[in-house]
Amino acid sequence: MNIAAAFEPSMPGISPGIYDNDDFTAISEIAHREAGLVLPPGKAMLVYSRLAPLVRDSGCATFGSYVMRIREDNEERSRAICALTTNHTFFYREAHHFDHFAQELRPDFLKRLERGGKLRIWSAGCSSGEETWSLLMTLLGPERSAGLAIAQRDVRMLASDIAIHALRKASAARYRAEDLKPVPERLREAWSRIDGADATIAPEMQALVRFRSLNLQGPWPMRGEFDVIFCRNVMIYFDTPTKERLVSRFAEKLAPGGHLYIGHSERVTGPALDYLTSVGPTIYRKGDNR
Repeated sequence: MNIAAAFEPSMPGISPGIYDNDDFTAISEIAHREAGLVLPPGKAMLVYSRLAPLVRDSGCATFGSYVMRIREDNEERSRAICALTTNHTFFYREAHHFDHFAQELRPDFLKRLERGGKLRIWSAGCSSGEETWSLLMTLLGPERSAGLAIAQRDVRMLASDIAIHALRKASAARYRAEDLKPVPERLREAWSRIDGADATIAPEMQALVRFRSLNLQGPWPMRGEFDVIFCRNVMIYFDTPTKERLVSRFAEKLAPGGHLYIGHSERVTGPALDYLTSVGPTIYRKGDNR
């Protein structure tokens, strides 16, 4: 069966008849092996549309030849995986998570920092950065002078994603001003600079973040533990065994008493339940003695 026969492709250099079930199956297997992505048959058209530009740019005449290329070429395979990821997000998404962080965790974190302690946060699957900045705005708070004092403490955030193009936008820290409207007004005014239709995240906040390319299914180079891990709406693209392995790894990287925040349609199952306890909607806490 020729999947592409159902429509006329719009990309120059790509002709009908060069994408079939075997190509889709091979790409699905590579995406699952490399990044844990599950691509059911209903995603065949999405795979075509996202990879067609790469097929064209690579000089391959067919998807079959492109599959051979990505099997052998690590860099091209990485580009293909990035193209297949979904990077939809927005500021203050699932606001109850930020409310919980502000009310339940922030007061103790501020006391710890005042005593000279440290705070480590990981935004895993940070996409284009909206989650990262929303969380840091919540930590620093609405009073800019107090927030600047917090920023001078030992606070660091790791923001990671597999998609290089998303990380570029995240690290640029520039957005449309209207994109920040979901953020509470006082936080928005304290930690962003509006210039016409554009907004830039305050440099003092940018200094707290390290953006890194990271495949969650691969090795993790981080040595220390995290007090908070946000990984939201990432695991919806994984199968159950992949999800359970990932959450178990998150549990291992959490400091005792640390918290894991996941997406609204995601749940913790499997071995990680021995370590994590639900403390709110899609919010989990690691035991103090683990």
